[in-house]
Amino acid sequence: MRDLKHLIYFENLLQQANNDLVQDACKDGRLALAWNCSYIPEVLLDTDKCFGVRLRAPNCTNPDMATYYMTNRSCPYSKSILERAFEGGYNFISALIGQECCTTMNRMEQYFEYCELIPNEKFFCTYLDMPLRKTEWHAGYYRRQIEQKIIQPLEKVYGVDFSEDNLRRAVEQFNEVCRIMTEINAMREAENPVITGYEFHVIQLCTQTCPKDLILPYLRETLAEIRTREADAQKNYRVRVAVVGSEIDDPDLIRLIESCGALVVADRYCYGSFPGRQEIVLTDGEDALTQVCRWYLQHTECPRQSALHRVQYRNDHVAQLVHDFKADGAIYEQMKFCTYWSYERVIANQIMPRDYGIHILSIDRPYIAGQSGQLRTRVQAFVESLEMKQLRSAQKEDN
Repeated sequence: MRDLKHLIYFENLLQQANNDLVQDACKDGRLALAWNCSYIPEVLLDTDKCFGVRLRAPNCTNPDMATYYMTNRSCPYSKSILERAFEGGYNFISALIGQECCTTMNRMEQYFEYCELIPNEKFFCTYLDMPLRKTEWHAGYYRRQIEQKIIQPLEKVYGVDFSEDNLRRAVEQFNEVCRIMTEINAMREAENPVITGYEFHVIQLCTQTCPKDLILPYLRETLAEIRTREADAQKNYRVRVAVVGSEIDDPDLIRLIESCGALVVADRYCYGSFPGRQEIVLTDGEDALTQVCRWYLQHTECPRQSALHRVQYRNDHVAQLVHDFKADGAIYEQMKFCTYWSYERVIANQIMPRDYGIHILSIDRPYIAGQSGQLRTRVQAFVESLEMKQLRSAQKEDN
């Protein structure tokens, strides 16, 4: 296929947190609000003069300083973020919006304040206490958390205007991004898709790490380009897979999987598009903030919600994605030492083949894994096993 016009530009935007579009927004006096969990209401961070930046630490492979403050067995994502903060990689941010559901990530966020890593007198960190249930009472509790720990501090410290009109404008902007990503996602269901998993992941990450109003012109143009893009005459993959699991912000990991012959057709992982790129439909009969809070609480698929019916719901969703995107199997991955996803992955390793007939590969990985020879070998073996499964199924049909 012909290369996407803006792909190299998108890739360059992902080389550092303080990318060109972020710098342009900061020069205009806008406030960069950092976040790093899907529990955080991303859409609210794009209100008024603010824009959200999902924290990443590209190419961080040796977080020595962060390990000194944390431990060898801490999540490598959290340590990499802290390491990059010590290096000055996030000096442009005005606040860090965190959460208390993950102890390791919460500790990392606290060091931003304890060690005074951001050279901004007004900089502050705030931490949401996330409910585990999804009742209306818990939605109200979630709203109060957001009011007290996001809206009020930003109003007091930076004078941010969270009026109803501004909130609804932020939701509409968010929804346009979602509509674009949803349409591109639907193209991945085709037998011979006009976009690869790597390309989609790069674009998806850009929607989370750049000011949405500045990245939207490129997204619109890319969508128009993909609509008329012609796929190769012969499909260039051997099997189709869904990737499920914890945080992935390294596109090279998806590139590695696809280089082994496994086309990634669905991204059900933290900061992927399932969930995260579905529209928030607002009604006129209720204020926007209440509806946004309810939407985020209802649509989360974090394994922190470990009640059996929530585990069942997540398994059903993965099975539905495998069916809808015609995947031959699923790769369950987790960051090393991730407590929540380690349980989810181990359970799925037994339940998905037994109850859903879905062949899976189960792996744990470092933060930067795109060059892992061991991982490449395991993915190659998984691809071969899926091909053998297809061959046996074809033989049974012939008989």
